[in-house]
Amino acid sequence: MSQIKQNVDSPKQIISKKYLFFSISLSLLTMAGVIWYTYTPGILAYLAPKRLPGLGIALVVSFLRVWFSAAKIRYLSAGVISWLGAFRVQLSWDFTSAVTPSTIGGAPMATYAMTKEGLRLGESTAIILYSVLLDQIWFAIAIPILLVAGIYMDVVPTSVGFLGEASMLILYVSLLSYAGVLAYGVLIKPSAISKIIRWFAKLPFLRKHRDKIHSEAQNLEQYAHQLKAKPFRFLLQAFFYSTMSWLARVALAPIVILSLLPAPELLSVLRSLAMNLAFLVVPTPGGSGGVEGLFVLFQGPLISREAFIGLALFLWRIISYYITIAMGMMATTWYVNQEVHEYKSN
Repeated sequence: MSQIKQNVDSPKQIISKKYLFFSISLSLLTMAGVIWYTYTPGILAYLAPKRLPGLGIALVVSFLRVWFSAAKIRYLSAGVISWLGAFRVQLSWDFTSAVTPSTIGGAPMATYAMTKEGLRLGESTAIILYSVLLDQIWFAIAIPILLVAGIYMDVVPTSVGFLGEASMLILYVSLLSYAGVLAYGVLIKPSAISKIIRWFAKLPFLRKHRDKIHSEAQNLEQYAHQLKAKPFRFLLQAFFYSTMSWLARVALAPIVILSLLPAPELLSVLRSLAMNLAFLVVPTPGGSGGVEGLFVLFQGPLISREAFIGLALFLWRIISYYITIAMGMMATTWYVNQEVHEYKSN
């Protein structure tokens, strides 16, 4: 345990209060602006009560996203992490991703959480890499679907112009390239990742930690070899969990919109997929501001009554973002309390 503490940052070091404040504030301000410019008094009278139960379905789908993600973590840990632990890991991962810049993400917190659930640092890092690889495989399948669908439908809104379409194409190429590199490092030659980590350990500010980094790089390579040696059905089942989690994420926006009024279902789903890929490069903490803007850009034109755009955005963010923050904060607080308890015990 002491070795883990020396190698993994605590939640207090990973999460910044200013990022949390900035993320929530930017999201609220953006939503307020959209509602201000789109809301029309009396528009709520057009709500169809028979559609509103769809919001309950959206909540269930949001829970399923977390469940499939937790199932993937538990499966990749070979059952070492309990179901409750897997939910804690995933919720803390989601929370950290929601309140930190995309360049940081939730991986450091997920790594810390998994070590607290009984895994070594190298094993935790390998699971993170494997999870990211599964996501990249999903992207590699989803992107050709978007490209083919784009021939027949406006998957990328025409309002983004040539620059927007070129940006999406660059994003697609970047994701596919990254998927190829990661697949090579995890599934074909794990030693390549270890060599990269050892190379970074030569940097001046990391030299004093070189021995620890080399030790964990060896653990990472060892566990990556174990994952590589797993039968193909292992990859398929883990990919199933990852795919179902992403499908739930993609389905959430169309379900919320359809809970309010009719919309072109297939186009809404395809645009939700495209905008979820675009979310990956929004630099603000949790994508706040940019995520709301992309929702309005991609889904707004499909909403027949403009006054419902702000309401749809608000409900979607409550279900997909604010509930995640609340539950993730509780999970992260649990790890903080555990750390305090261990500190006092020592």
